[in-house]
Amino acid sequence: MTTPEWLKPGIYGALLGAAFVGIVGFSWGGWMTRGGADEFATAMAEDEVIAALVPVCLEISRTDPNRVAQIAAIREASTSQRRNVVMETGWATMPGSDGPNRDLAQACIEGLELDAS
Repeated sequence: MTTPEWLKPGIYGALLGAAFVGIVGFSWGGWMTRGGADEFATAMAEDEVIAALVPVCLEISRTDPNRVAQIAAIREASTSQRRNVVMETGWATMPGSDGPNRDLAQACIEGLELDAS
């Protein structure tokens, strides 16, 4: 089938317009692929779970009989090592889990610094 000469500019324009809309939509329009949306949703859910568990971490720290010594050890540790110290205290280990959570330990540090007396 031959395409009439007068129709070719319209076809080229439609193809270029579709490509332009796709590029602009994914670059600046906020569109994303299913994989990107899944990654975004997973990261957001993990952040919300950590935020919900921070009060549990703080309560565990409040009821720890060695709290004063543990807080002193956290304060003495370098900024890069504080998370490891909190993980060693067991405060970032939630009941029923196998080990401490690094992200929870970091969030708990922020709460402890505000809460520490």
